[in-house]
Amino acid sequence: MAAHSVLIVDGDPAFRDELEKLVARAGLESTAVGLGRDALAVAAGARPDVVVSDVSLPDMSGYEVCRALRDRYGEGLPIIFVSGERTDALDRTSGLLLGADDYVVKPFHPDEFLARVRRGVARSRPLRAVDPASNGAASFGLTAREIEVLDLLAQGTRQPEIARTLVISEKTVSSHIQRILAKLGAHSRAEAIAIAWRHDLVGRFTPDVVGSVLHDTDNVAFLN
Repeated sequence: MAAHSVLIVDGDPAFRDELEKLVARAGLESTAVGLGRDALAVAAGARPDVVVSDVSLPDMSGYEVCRALRDRYGEGLPIIFVSGERTDALDRTSGLLLGADDYVVKPFHPDEFLARVRRGVARSRPLRAVDPASNGAASFGLTAREIEVLDLLAQGTRQPEIARTLVISEKTVSSHIQRILAKLGAHSRAEAIAIAWRHDLVGRFTPDVVGSVLHDTDNVAFLN
């Protein structure tokens, strides 16, 4: 699997295809399979950055896939469950207790899904944001958290989704954004994002890709 890759595991070919297209529009590589055993075979060959797995698979449960991947790669591999059938609070709680990092209920909005996947990629790889001194962030005095917020802004993520992704309040997100603008000397979020691209402060997304994602996700129906 390529660097910054997403392993998609879902028994529904149409939904699997939609997720592949969505991930591709976000500038990430993906490998999609319909069976749990195929997912384990792919992951055995190369560690993915993020695994997105349906809870109910044709040959085994997503829980079994999760346990096998945890045994192989430990807690450092982000695993996101998705489900359109097991959607109540008990199901979500069970999935998290059994080892998933996140649990997304179908239908969901593409923006939200991409934010969660990107957050997983950010956690999975050696992030420049972890060490601000490793890029131009040091010259601006940005903290690791501010870089995370800036990176999500650059992806086109809305403020409420940033709050949910980083598990902080919207008020805290707003405070981070104001500090980012001040440190970058920007008068708007758009100007801050432009400065971020120019100084290589954010991840693999490009402005063209972000624009495409925003255009597509603003007009696409919720995935189900």
